[in-house]
Amino acid sequence: MAQKMKVDVWSDVVCPFCYIGKRHYEAAMARFAHAADVETVWHSFQLNPDFKAPDKPENIYGFLARVKNIPYDQSVKMHQQVATMASAAGLHYNFDKVVPAGTFAAHRVLQMARKKGLGARAEEALFKAYFTEGRNLNSTDELAAIAAGVGLDAGAVKQMLAGKDYGADVQADIDEAARLGVSGVPFFVFHHRFAVSGAQPADTFLNVLEKAWKAWKAEQP
Repeated sequence: MAQKMKVDVWSDVVCPFCYIGKRHYEAAMARFAHAADVETVWHSFQLNPDFKAPDKPENIYGFLARVKNIPYDQSVKMHQQVATMASAAGLHYNFDKVVPAGTFAAHRVLQMARKKGLGARAEEALFKAYFTEGRNLNSTDELAAIAAGVGLDAGAVKQMLAGKDYGADVQADIDEAARLGVSGVPFFVFHHRFAVSGAQPADTFLNVLEKAWKAWKAEQP
């Protein structure tokens, strides 16, 4: 099997800028002449590892207002601005339906999918489920259904989530991010040496792809 240049991406499935960054990266890849020779690997990261479900139902506006200690109206405006950014990237964010969620279980599903070569599909499905469809990522049944949609066995996913499998894989990704000094996501690393932080424009990703490709090709036998 021919070697490919690797792009590692750290993201969280409840991070609105990660989904936007994914679309910008994909737009760059669509213009990159050597896209077929690039392997993109999605890694786990948690923006809010200490998430605890509220005692009573809470929408995403109230959740951010509480966590950031800001007025509710300010939270609504911030989300509207992000939704506008998402729309420009071809995404529809339905924040009125979003259910605040912890993501450790979702990341375990992603790790399971990655082991079966379905990591990118699972990443996309979980982003869409959370931001567009308003599905509850705190729910084992919902996670199993989302996973089944990308080719995993729903029963196997439920059984996995009932135990501790893939938890160490999630933590390993988080630890690696810490070693790299990652404090926010999305965070892209091209060929182990060129980093891009945030939902940068497609042109930025394309420029780094070209630079990384030249370095990678120069190292091939």
